[in-house]
Amino acid sequence: MHTVRVKLDKRSYDIVIGRNIIPSLGGYIKRLDIGESAYIITNPLVKSKCSQALTRELKKSGLKFKIRIIPDTEKSKSIATLSSVINDLAKFDKKSRTFIIALGGGVVGDLSGLVASMYKRGIPYIQIPTTLLAQVDSAIGGKTAVDLREGKNLIGSIYQPRLVFSDVKLLESLEPRQLRAGLAEIIKYGLIKDSRLFVYLERECKNILKLEPRALEHVVNCSSRIKADIVSRDEREAKGLRTVLNFGHTTAHALEAVTGFNKYNHGEAVALGMLVALDISRSLGLINSGLNKRAQRLIKAAGLPLKIDRIPLKKIMDVFYRDKKFIGAKARVVLITGLARPKVAQDVPSGIIEEAIRNRIKR
Repeated sequence: MHTVRVKLDKRSYDIVIGRNIIPSLGGYIKRLDIGESAYIITNPLVKSKCSQALTRELKKSGLKFKIRIIPDTEKSKSIATLSSVINDLAKFDKKSRTFIIALGGGVVGDLSGLVASMYKRGIPYIQIPTTLLAQVDSAIGGKTAVDLREGKNLIGSIYQPRLVFSDVKLLESLEPRQLRAGLAEIIKYGLIKDSRLFVYLERECKNILKLEPRALEHVVNCSSRIKADIVSRDEREAKGLRTVLNFGHTTAHALEAVTGFNKYNHGEAVALGMLVALDISRSLGLINSGLNKRAQRLIKAAGLPLKIDRIPLKKIMDVFYRDKKFIGAKARVVLITGLARPKVAQDVPSGIIEEAIRNRIKR
């Protein structure tokens, strides 16, 4: 078992990483003293495969609970679902202190965190991420949000959990496509922050895809440490440090939105976005073709897409320029100047951005 600390003064919390660790959750909840009633938000598939161990542990610890199921789709990150869940939570929240448990992937985690931040102006919540992508990225750092038709994550807040419990045993039920999606975010960490992790992925990618426990624990631990360190130093992107985590994400969010959030999952979109960012970095002379090719080989080995399906460039760019990571009309794009050397570039010529995206679209 590994413990990674997100250091945010009074709002600090632990990320606990291990295999088959759910049976120890009750002790953590008692020590945190966050309440007696757990409102569990999850989806149908996770409930059927992962909830039994959790509810058994809650019962053993003398905690009351209710399970709220939301559909397993990005469309659950909506104002309508947010309102419905808050109303249901209010009916459950009687005569005891209530906290939320987010049991699921990024959709469940993002929605649960936003509910927790809004209800009674903030109640505690715990993240139990059940996908690789959530364990290495979305469950950490407190970014919560729902989507609008105009774009992804446009309504949200930064509200930190009290605990993140990453049990890699829960990943054994993942479909291969979901596992590959998580690998995209891990590749991102290697490209922007940890050259040793990148080399490890080049060597161990097959074992990770085979759900080899030691390899999974290693990459979840490494990724969690990277994100925890960045969040600890720049929680709200005020210093520009956290911005580097957006490598590949501006294009990714545009692709997700323009395809109605049902063509690409987040990891697939991030993989394509990273390739665009790498191509821009190469066009600006920031990296050589060798690094570009290595990254492309690794993304291919992970089973992630290398080309964007035939989507009109104008549609992609219309959403691209609405991204919340822009400063006014300035194009702020995260690039790299070498392996583990990120650069936040301002005023990248629009022609170079459009050309990089155009070249990634299938002909």
